[in-house]
Amino acid sequence: MSKRPGHQRPRLGWAAVLVAAGCATHPGPAPLNVGATPDPQSQVLAHLYADALRSTGAAVHIDTVQDPVSALDSGELTLVPGLTGRLLAVFAPSSPARSDRQVYFALAGALPEGLALGDYSITATDKPALAVSTATATSWGGADLSKLVRHCSGLTVGAVKDARTPPVVGSCTLPKVREFPDAAALFAALNAGQVSAAWTSTADVGVPGDAVVLSDGRPALVRAENVVPLYRRNELSEAQLLAVNQVAGVLDSEALIEMSRRVTGGADPQAVADAFLDEHPLGR
Repeated sequence: MSKRPGHQRPRLGWAAVLVAAGCATHPGPAPLNVGATPDPQSQVLAHLYADALRSTGAAVHIDTVQDPVSALDSGELTLVPGLTGRLLAVFAPSSPARSDRQVYFALAGALPEGLALGDYSITATDKPALAVSTATATSWGGADLSKLVRHCSGLTVGAVKDARTPPVVGSCTLPKVREFPDAAALFAALNAGQVSAAWTSTADVGVPGDAVVLSDGRPALVRAENVVPLYRRNELSEAQLLAVNQVAGVLDSEALIEMSRRVTGGADPQAVADAFLDEHPLGR
């Protein structure tokens, strides 16, 4: 069948052209913003959670700010990784909660309406801890924190300047902390007997191998600090929230220490997080 003479393709009207152009340039969803402080541990956690969100196909941007929680509350950020006890100190500073579950549920109940918690990691913690020398642990007859409480009278305690240190451990009200410029000076003083105990934390990369970190048992004597994601309600899809919660299943304190140590040494936090998740895939 031959074409009719003069037959031409119909022309699009201006309205149709504009619609087609609009469809071609329509932007995708806005990126999700994950917040972190400049601290190496915070950077590691932010990149881990960002990778989890990217695994769902989301575009993710990491913002480094001094106060991620305030930026989250104001709507500048979508998600902020944190530690349960420190977050509880922000939203309910007078809460007496100490154990993992107590702190998590007290925090969940204290959050403002627009914020919510993901799953916390049972195995990834960075709670304040006290370290003693091997000789002190031997003389006390053990390496659990209750031993320190029994020897409360006469304690001298040191900490790195500006470190977060609880004033009370169980029934023991600690003396004024003696401050040191860095961890090396603190632990040198511990080994020299200038202080009987030194504040550190369960994921501190600066604890020397000859120091004994006292373990906290049950009931807990120091408030829990478990890794947890804090996010804005109604801004994550079900798949994204599932991916975020899977981080709790693969992360532990040992891995957090090693990744933070590498970033402290100059490694790229994105490369460190990627390598970890390559070895520990989410959802398995």
